[in-house]
Formats: sequence, C-alpha cells, structure tokens
Amino acid sequence: MNTMRLSKSLIDTLPRKKVVANATTAAAENVHKEPSATSTEAELVETEVKAKVADKPLPKPTEPKSKLVVNIEQLLKSVLPAIFGLLLFVGIWTLISHQSPNLPGPMKTWDAAVTLFSDPFYDNGPNDKGIGWNILASLQRVSLGFGMAALVGIPLGFIIGRFEFANKMCAPIISLLRPVSPLAWLPIGLLVFKAANPAAIWVIFISAVWPMIINTAVGVSKVPQDYMNVAKVLNLSEWKIVTKILFPFVLPYMMTGVRLSIGVAWLVIVAAEMLTGGVGIGFWVWDEWNNLNVEHIIIAIFIVGIVGLLLELMLTQIAKRFSYE
Repeated sequence: MNTMRLSKSLIDTLPRKKVVANATTAAAENVHKEPSATSTEAELVETEVKAKVADKPLPKPTEPKSKLVVNIEQLLKSVLPAIFGLLLFVGIWTLISHQSPNLPGPMKTWDAAVTLFSDPFYDNGPNDKGIGWNILASLQRVSLGFGMAALVGIPLGFIIGRFEFANKMCAPIISLLRPVSPLAWLPIGLLVFKAANPAAIWVIFISAVWPMIINTAVGVSKVPQDYMNVAKVLNLSEWKIVTKILFPFVLPYMMTGVRLSIGVAWLVIVAAEMLTGGVGIGFWVWDEWNNLNVEHIIIAIFIVGIVGLLLELMLTQIAKRFSYE
C-alpha cells in the first residue's frame, strides 16, 4: 500500500521537474542570446564610425619650422615694437617742430649730425675740440669717479651688511648724506681740490657710491642663516666666508648697485661739466647753447642717452658672465 502511494507521488512530481528544467533552459538560452544581440549592434555602430572616419580626409601633419624661421619670428617680435615706438617718437617730434619754428626737426638734426661726425676728432685749441674728444674726456672722468666709488662702496657695503655694529654706526650718516643733490658737493670739491677736473671727479664719486653701499649691504643681510651656520661648523675664516659664501650670493645685488651707480655717474657728469668748463660733453652742450646751435644740443642729448645705454648693457653682460646661478 505504501509502495503504491510512493510511486504515485513520484509520477506526479516528474512533469513539474521537467517543466522547471525546461523553463531554466529557456531562460539560459535567452541570457546567452541577449549579449550576442548587443555585441552585434556595437559592431554595427563601430563599422559606421569607421566608415565615416574613412570618408573624411586626414589632416596633413604640420611640418616643423626651421631654426631660421623661428629666429626671424623672434627677432620681429622683439624689434617691431621698438621700431614702432621710434617712429611714433619721430612723428611727435616732427609735429612739435612744425609748431615751434625755433626747434629743429628730425631731418635738420640728422644733417647736422652727419656734418658733426664727419670729423669728430679735430683739435683747434683747448676750447674748440671735436665731439669725439669731448665724449672721451667725459668717459675718463666717469671711469675715475666710478672706479673710486666701487673701491670704497662695495667693501663698505660688505662690512655694513656683515657686522651689526657697523650697520648701526653708518646708517644715520648714509641717511643724512644720500639725499643731497650731487651738484651741492661741487663747491666743496672746488674748495678742497682747487681745480675743476678733480672737483668733477669728486662729484661723480660722491653720487655713485651710495647705490653700491646700499645694495651690497642689503645683499649681505639677505644671506640665509643656514649658510653662516655651515661656515661656523667648518670653522671658515672671514676671508673664506666672504669669497665662498657672501660674494656668490651678493653678486646680483652688487651688480644692481653698480648699474645704478654708472647711470647716476653719467647723469651727473653733464651737469658738473657745465659748471666747471673745460673739455667734456657737458661743457660742449653749454658752449653750443651759447652759440644758439640747437641742433648740436639735441645731438648731445642723443649721445648722452646712447653712451649711457651702452654702459648699462656692458655691465649687464659682465654680470651674466660672472653669474653664479
């Protein structure tokens, strides 16, 4: 009896298991079919994209510019603004000269300059020398005064920046004397030296020494304390500290002071020579004013500017050559 009931229950369950198995198999087949359809659509899209890309022409690769072309472009970028500024300056000068008849225009000044520089080194006596001799005489005075200012100002700047006592001692003196006008020192020079040429050199010296002192002292004060601690650990002498630690670090500050000083020296010499007389660009300007030769005065202005620019460029190149960076 029990055996018959068991057989009947097994017979009832067989169809159900078969249905469940069939359903599971169908679901698995659907799962496998869906990714294949998705992958087919992706392949179609990829094929269409490749076809569209193939239809479009590929951009031509840009050829690298030659070094000559790059150099020409850089030159034009740096030169064109300067040329435009000069042309604008000449245009404004021309307009002003048309409004003021006593002021010579660019062309008239150019003709006078051609005549003047056709024989720059003539010598017709102590009060009639060519423009070349006057420029050389001014440069000689500037070099002497500037050289003495460097010999005094740079070491003094190192001392002031290195030692606090020297800094406190010199600070009030520098603050008091630095703002004094350079020409105010000229009578003192005439009184002490009893001659015009040493007095002019003295004015250049006293005007050019302050930027060197201040910039050098500031540079020394900016040296990191770690450098000085290393010097103490290594037990370096003061000379080694100056030459191996301070000088390389202070050099940019020092050269900035030198550049400022040469500009001040070349600026002062013109005014000093106007008052002292003799041979020099300043005296030449004053003499041309007395002769009402305005073209030569304008030429002298350009000469002073060009010489000052060349001196600054020379010092800049020296600073780059001896740079420790």
